This record gives sequence, C-alpha cells and structure tokens, in this order.
Amino acid sequence: MATLNITNATLIGHKASRRLTTTRPRIACVWDPEGIFKSPPQTGHIGRREFKQKLENDSEAREAFQRQLLEEKERRRAARYARVVPDSPSELLEYFLDTEAREIEFEIARLRPRLNQEFFSNLQFELGQLRFAVSRTKDMEDRVIELEAIQKVLLEGAEAYDKLQAETITTKESLAKILSSNDVKATLLEMVERNELNRPLLTLLDENIVNAQTGNHKQAAAFMEKVRAAVLKYMTV
Repeated sequence: MATLNITNATLIGHKASRRLTTTRPRIACVWDPEGIFKSPPQTGHIGRREFKQKLENDSEAREAFQRQLLEEKERRRAARYARVVPDSPSELLEYFLDTEAREIEFEIARLRPRLNQEFFSNLQFELGQLRFAVSRTKDMEDRVIELEAIQKVLLEGAEAYDKLQAETITTKESLAKILSSNDVKATLLEMVERNELNRPLLTLLDENIVNAQTGNHKQAAAFMEKVRAAVLKYMTV
C-alpha cells in the first residue's frame, strides 16, 4: 500500500513538540515457549535472525506472534476512530499537536480537506502574534517551536498526500489501459516510451492479484500475473 513520504527530520521535529510525549506500548516478544512474549527480543542482527528462525520453526509461537500483531493493529484502529475531530481551526490545530508522530500521516490523509487556507492562516496568525510579542516568556518560545514544527509537518504532509493521490489516479488509469488492451505487448511498449511503467503500477497489480486470488478468480489472477511479469520485463530492459 502506498504511503505518504514525510521526511524523518520533519517527524523528528514533530516528536520534539512538548505535547507529543505520549508513548504507546510496543509489540515485544521473545522466544519463550513456556511464557510467550514476556520481554523484548534480542537486539542486533544475530538476535533478529535467531528470533526469525524460531518463529519459522515453531507454529505455536508464530501464531501467537501473529495474534499479537493483529491485536495491536486493532488497538490502534480503535484508538484512531475513538478520537473526536473538532470543528474550529484553532481546535483542529490542538488536535494535530496532540497526535502521536506515528499517527500523523493517517490523520493528514483523513483530514486533508480541513488543511486549507483558513486553517493555515489561523496557525500563521498565532505564530505572528507570538513572534512579535513585546515580551516573550519561555512558554511562548516553546509554543513558537511547537507551532513551527507542526506547520512544517502538515505542509509537507498535505503536499505528499496530494502528490500520492495524483499518482494513484494516474496508476489506476495506466492499469485500466493495460487490462483493457487488445494488444498488451504493444500497449506496454507505448507506455515504456512515455515512461509510464513504474513501481506504483507493480504495487497496484500486486494488490489486484491478491484480491483476485482471495476472491477465487483464478483466471483473472493468472492473467494479471502474466501482465506483471511483462511490466517488470519492460521496466528492466
């Protein structure tokens, strides 16, 4: 699945905000057949390799690990939708400031229409008042740092989301062109010349293949696998 591309430096700035100090429990497990996953696994390449091998060789531990992953995924999903999105721009700003760094991409995607001129004007207005205040306190300086960090995160995030949406539309159109073509080879050659064969197209093909296989549409899945192989071939020529 495609994701937003917000730089690490930007997210670090977001996490540096004094509001973003809340931490969530991480998934932690260790090779422990008697008391499964009571402490974190060993760190380092050797530890990770041994842990992976033990998961591969023990179905019970593997199932327990997968179950823990699903539980964590469900917990995060429930936490996301339990949050109440406010109405006003100023309250929405506080909402984003209270968002965990790892959830910020999800919230940007969900609330992209709210990240409009009114929202950013409101943010910029508060920043201006704080920057040009006659006397500035430590709390005011912290607030400036906080607002500058979240402003950068949201601007970059909104830009990345818009770019992703545009690429998604283009990729879907490319896939539709291939699948509806009477001469797939000729279509792919045309797309090579236009530089329209790319990794997002392969990813979308993979998703469609999985969906076809899940729905027991074997013929469609087999056809798309052949298309994928041809796309990959022309991409690497």
